[in-house]
Amino acid sequence: MIASAEWKQGMLYEGRSESGHTITFDTTADHAAGPSPMEAVLAALCGCTSVDVVSILQKKREPIRGLTVSATAEQAPAPPRVFTQIHLVYRIAGKVSTKAAEDAVALSKTKYCSVSLMLDKTAKIDYSIEYVD
Repeated sequence: MIASAEWKQGMLYEGRSESGHTITFDTTADHAAGPSPMEAVLAALCGCTSVDVVSILQKKREPIRGLTVSATAEQAPAPPRVFTQIHLVYRIAGKVSTKAAEDAVALSKTKYCSVSLMLDKTAKIDYSIEYVD
């Protein structure tokens, strides 16, 4: 995997993935032009675990109709400002069994989500599951 970031102007950087996608990183206080790099990492965590949970529930033939994963994170007060605490909220729509949902989220956290496993080295990651119907 290959990626790059190029300084564009002021506090703006353009990240580029090997597959040709770009993302603007805005390191100003208001992040008006795009997420900060750390916001992007947090969003990547939400995306990574979402992929796992949907895939696992579909393989278990659970009737999932929707999933939203949101994250709240705390960072160290001084540089490097790594994440120290992350709380994920999984909002699952559909008549998914509680056990299947709990198993899918746990498997994502402990086995499948690469982003989660990397962040787990510096941050305590916990989660809650909400059911929407």
